Amino acid sequence: MIPLQKLNQLPRSQKLRKAAKIVGEAERRLIVTPHPAAGSGRLLPGEAEYLGRLLELLAEDESFSPAQADALKSARAEIAANAADTKETRRALNTVSRLLLEETGRYQADWDFIEAGGALDPSKRRAFAGMQVYLEDIRSPFNVGSMFRAAESFGAEKVWLSPLCADPRHKRAQRTAMGCVEVIPWQRLSHDPFTGTLEALPFPGGPLFALETGGIPLGNFPFPPQGLLIAGSEELGVSPRSLAAADASLGRVSIPAYGAKGSLNVSVAFGIVMQAWAAQLTRPPNGV
Repeated sequence: MIPLQKLNQLPRSQKLRKAAKIVGEAERRLIVTPHPAAGSGRLLPGEAEYLGRLLELLAEDESFSPAQADALKSARAEIAANAADTKETRRALNTVSRLLLEETGRYQADWDFIEAGGALDPSKRRAFAGMQVYLEDIRSPFNVGSMFRAAESFGAEKVWLSPLCADPRHKRAQRTAMGCVEVIPWQRLSHDPFTGTLEALPFPGGPLFALETGGIPLGNFPFPPQGLLIAGSEELGVSPRSLAAADASLGRVSIPAYGAKGSLNVSVAFGIVMQAWAAQLTRPPNGV
C-alpha cells in the first residue's frame, strides 16, 4: 500500500486514479482473492484503517462537490463500523471507486464490474426438456454472453449458434456470461439451417418462433412446452429465411414498448421472453 503522504503529493488526477485502483483492489480482494492471513473474503490486516485514512484524506479535497465529499465521509464511516461485514464494506468501497473514476472522466465498463466468482455447479441446473434457443448472427460478444446467462437462468436446455454468431468463448462474452458458457450445452452450426426444408432442420422437435417486431404480444403468446426460440442480429433482426420458418410454425413473439425509442437491446429482449416462457412452463395447469 502506497504511503498516504506520498500519494497526497501526486497531481490530483494521478492521485485519484491511484486511489481508485487501491479501493478497487480492496473490493476485489473481498470476493476473489482473499488474503490467507485475513480469512476468506476479508480485508488485509490493517487495511480497513488504511482505507479510512485514505478516504479522510480525499474528503479534504475541496475540488469535490459537497455531495461527493459527503459520500466519501459516509463510506469511511461504513468501513470503520462494518469492517467485518463483507457486504457493507464492499458496497462502501464500490461507491468510492465509482466516484473516483467518474471524477477523472472514466466510467466503469461492463467488464470492469466485479461479481462473485467461482465455477458453477452443473448439478444445480434445472432445464426444461425441449426448451432450446438459436442465436442468429449476434455480433457483440457482450450480448452473446448476456444471452447465455439468461438462457441458463431461465432453464434453456441448449443454445444453438449460427455460423457468424460471436464466439461465446471470447473473453468479453465470458465476462457477461459469468460461467454459464461452461454449464449449458451449446453447438455452433456450420451452415444456415434454414436454407432447406423444415424437416431437415437440426433442431429437436417442437414448433419454431422468432423474437421479432410485428408479432403476437408477449402476454398473449402461446409458448410451447417444447420448441425453439430464434433471436436475431442486433442491427437487422431475424433473417428473412428464419422468419419465414417461424411464420410457418408458431409465429413471432413481440414485446410491447411504450417509449419514444420503442425497442430494446437484443439481450434484454431475449431475457424478457425467456422469463415469460419459463413462467408459462412452471404455471400450474389450472392457472392459479
